[in-house]
Amino acid sequence: MTLWRIRATVDDRPGYLSVLTASLALRGVNILTVQVHTTERGAVDDFLVDAPDTLDEAGLIAAVERGRGRDCWVARSEARGLADQPTRVLGLATRLVHDPDATGEVLRALLGADEVTWRPALAEMRIGVDEATMLLADPNGGSYLLRRVAPSFTPAEYARAQALLELGATAARRTTEQVTVVLPDGAELTVRPAVADDLAAVTELHEACSADTRQRRYLGGACLPTPARMRQLLEPARGQTLIAATTGSDGAAESVVAMANLLAEGDEAEVALLVRDDWQRRGLGSTLLRRLTRQAESAGYAAIVLHIQADNTAMLRTLRRLARPTTADRDGSLLTMTVPLGAEVSAATERAG
Repeated sequence: MTLWRIRATVDDRPGYLSVLTASLALRGVNILTVQVHTTERGAVDDFLVDAPDTLDEAGLIAAVERGRGRDCWVARSEARGLADQPTRVLGLATRLVHDPDATGEVLRALLGADEVTWRPALAEMRIGVDEATMLLADPNGGSYLLRRVAPSFTPAEYARAQALLELGATAARRTTEQVTVVLPDGAELTVRPAVADDLAAVTELHEACSADTRQRRYLGGACLPTPARMRQLLEPARGQTLIAATTGSDGAAESVVAMANLLAEGDEAEVALLVRDDWQRRGLGSTLLRRLTRQAESAGYAAIVLHIQADNTAMLRTLRRLARPTTADRDGSLLTMTVPLGAEVSAATERAG
């Protein structure tokens, strides 16, 4: 028996696929896997089959055409083709996460492309597929142009490839933006931008904090934020959230011990910190505040604003360590602290002088 890949277009009508499979079965062909790609011209069925050694390419094409298939493409396959498509894609995604420089090779392996070319800018052709060519937008800038003589590319293949590029870009950005910080007591932590997948870990952080710590962070009470609110904090529409995490020396999963939010509104950005009780007074809050302040300044915001309870001496001390001009407005027990950034710093310094 010989392994073959068969791709053919079948009218998307009841019973037509069964006619094709019956035609193959009559010639002793065993269908091992099948994928269906929906297109405007009909359903493109991609089969991995085991056929008798006496059946050649011409015989397989004839069997497909007798089964009402058209635009048939047939090629020998290898045993590795027995891996189902989801498993294969996950393997390629894992490779891409660990080696972003292998993007071209991963795309070639995913789609069996004859040629993969990266260009520094989007080509004039339209993003998508056009039979023998596929143009993918590179999330990091530029584009990938793929060519394959046969079979024709399908929209489903385009969607898989673009999703793989997005995954690789996200992983690359996360690695680039991740830093290791050393606190004054020698403790090492990883600080990185938060992502949606951090929801469970950040929820655990909130649960591990005392009611007093949560109340000082959210001012309105000690209750946990709703899952919807937590997701908004992790990936704000404008701004950024950083998390600090520690990993056990025995390879245990990371434990998130602090979260710092930069939430922008207009030309100002509000900053808020949540540090687990056993990690307070160790310099972690100051580290996160400095990083967010630099990011807000780089983004061009005029100032950062912090809302702090008047008796929260620890947070006021953290703000003083920032060593920047600060103005305070008091409303009962609540202080609104404003730290000018960029060009606003000079103006605030002159007024203070």
